[in-house]
Amino acid sequence: MKFRLPLAALTLACGLGLAHAGPLDKTECIAPAKPGGGFDLTCKLAQSSLLNGKYISDPMRVTYMPGGIGAVAYNAVVAQRPAEGNTIVAFSGGSLLNLAQGKFGRYGENDVRWLAAVGTDYGAVIVAEASPFKTLNDLVAAIKADPTKVVFGAGGTVGSQDWMKAALTAKAAGLDPRKMRFVAFEGGGEASTALQGGHVQVYSGDASEAEEQIKAGAKIRVLAVMADKRLEGGLAKVPTAKEQGLDVEWPIIRGYYMGPKVSDADFKVWTDTFSKMMATPEFAKARAERSLYPFAKTGADLDAYVKQRVADYRKLAAEFGLNVTK
Repeated sequence: MKFRLPLAALTLACGLGLAHAGPLDKTECIAPAKPGGGFDLTCKLAQSSLLNGKYISDPMRVTYMPGGIGAVAYNAVVAQRPAEGNTIVAFSGGSLLNLAQGKFGRYGENDVRWLAAVGTDYGAVIVAEASPFKTLNDLVAAIKADPTKVVFGAGGTVGSQDWMKAALTAKAAGLDPRKMRFVAFEGGGEASTALQGGHVQVYSGDASEAEEQIKAGAKIRVLAVMADKRLEGGLAKVPTAKEQGLDVEWPIIRGYYMGPKVSDADFKVWTDTFSKMMATPEFAKARAERSLYPFAKTGADLDAYVKQRVADYRKLAAEFGLNVTK
């Protein structure tokens, strides 16, 4: 008499022997800078929210891939790791600005899969706690008196997001952005350290980074936020640039992309997971704890947004005489 294994049991047995890791197994988030900046913050948000919400069973690994303010990571994912269905990479509005200027080499905004935007941040003008500048107008007056004595530090070179925030501030004050003294650093963490060490006088960074660093004991002070209205939370008392007479706004989205050859099935698992996760009060709390404000887009919706922002940034870069991609 022959013994026949039930089909369901046979399928299970085969599955156990041939199982492959799914997109939510052994997950990794790449932060394209050194620890301590906005990319790190973005990866840590995904790491904690996915695990605490039980969307993943093991902690997400956060790895750091500094270089070119995102360029090294972008090129590595597109050229060397294009099909990794369990790897996501943090990006910001600054990444899109760099893409608009061709700073990521031969790859452009169409060469990755834009996964999810999980919140927005805003630009901020930051000084050391011991700085003589108490207001944005104090800073502007000092630059007008002698632009060589005020050194701006930022994560990125000329044309980067931090440089653009400083340039827009200078332009709004009637100053020539090309006369600014500017020192480039690899990410916000380095720029903040240089500010506290007295190597630069001003840091045109991000509000969320500044708030997190203040919570951690950093000796810094925020002179202005580049938002349409005052922010909630720890920076609620900081006036906007507009309140101080300078018409400058700079919203910064934060999110993730994936390699261009990630399968549609794996990509859908991720977009569905982020959509579900971002709709929960637990995620809203985690986002607020990192000083980010609501902004949620996934998949095709985010892809359309990214393409439009890159086009807008190309126009802005051209106005400042910077190189732009076609």
